[in-house]
Amino acid sequence: MSRERTRLVRTRRTWRGIAGAVTAVVLVGGGFAVANASTDTQTGKSAAGAKHPVDKKATGTGAVVSAANEFLNTLDADQQAEVLLDFSQANATAWSNLPCGSTCRPGIQLGSLTDTQLAAAMKVVKLATGTGKGTGYDQITQILKADDVLNAAQATSSAGPAPSDTASSTASADPSASATATDAPTDVPTGTPPSGGAGGGMGGYGSGVYFLAFLGTPSVTGTWQLHFGGHHLAVNQTYKKGKVAGASPFFVGVEPSSWTDDDGTTYSPLDAQRNGMLALTGSLSTEQLATAKLTESFSDVLLGPGEDGQFPATKEGIKVSSLSPKQQQLVLKAIHPWIANVDDATAKKLMKTYAHELNETYVGYSGGTALDTQGDYVRIDGPGVWIEFVCQNGLVFQGKVHYHTVYRDHTRDYGSEFTFS
Repeated sequence: MSRERTRLVRTRRTWRGIAGAVTAVVLVGGGFAVANASTDTQTGKSAAGAKHPVDKKATGTGAVVSAANEFLNTLDADQQAEVLLDFSQANATAWSNLPCGSTCRPGIQLGSLTDTQLAAAMKVVKLATGTGKGTGYDQITQILKADDVLNAAQATSSAGPAPSDTASSTASADPSASATATDAPTDVPTGTPPSGGAGGGMGGYGSGVYFLAFLGTPSVTGTWQLHFGGHHLAVNQTYKKGKVAGASPFFVGVEPSSWTDDDGTTYSPLDAQRNGMLALTGSLSTEQLATAKLTESFSDVLLGPGEDGQFPATKEGIKVSSLSPKQQQLVLKAIHPWIANVDDATAKKLMKTYAHELNETYVGYSGGTALDTQGDYVRIDGPGVWIEFVCQNGLVFQGKVHYHTVYRDHTRDYGSEFTFS
């Protein structure tokens, strides 16, 4: 935790926090229930916000821009000022895996929004992210649900019996699925406002303690970034001239790793990532495992928040060009769930790039390969792609596994807009 606190302090210094305390969003029965925001009736609001053009027929990036403008049109002037921020290095790199609310990330807090505003905000995220089962938007909503599990556990002052972390799934991206510009999320927002104080629980957990910002002005001609995240999630997508120039950094983690909801639905948000890594390492022979073994030990991802540009100078592990064709395909399958956080068309292009670079890519691991014990760690490092998956002991549900992962790109982080020493 000392390293994470250092990162947090560093991040706090890079930008000035926005807005005061608001109450939390809690996921109930698959839908958002918004504390103090269950209706659209608000008082004491500032002047009306500026109106932005909406094109209901737009597709691709144009649909994301139109949805962003539609969301902005639901906000008053003060709220728009929280969302529309400069695309600066300080703002772009202000993300964290900690439950630290607005002290470590910019934007407007979901828990402060009305029902209509929240639905419009999540529509932007949905259109900008992948449509696969267990990846993209589906995975994002599950991560928010996991945060509500933590929030509920802390609200009772005891985590109680830990949820099972043994559930598995065959989650995989579904390239055939699609979303249109008029698709609105069906899982936001419904329900009765829950009780609870500002910040979403003692530890700052909760789906209401997530933040959305547009760094730069959303457009199909300029450069801007969709910046969305909270505890255990950071989505950073940079757009240039109507195309995604960078889908990273993308941080995603989860605790508990698996749980069963009241309606009997079992969630395991990182199964796609974990299963892909297990299939890859499980295919390695004893000799290949010896080559892939890293000398270092890891308690967290190496390139988490505050570690921008700090890629190791030397690649370690086993070179993918030495693997069999079948094993090389497993490397690509292991990469895909992280890339699927971005829209399907962009993900397809990125995967083609990473496939072309596959012979110069390396696979390494530390600890064990079962990905069920503190310190189990797997890395994929190529000319472009960088992926880490690490296991930690649970913090709230102690004695159970807790995952951290990150996807970066050596040249495409933040759309290649910044230089890091």
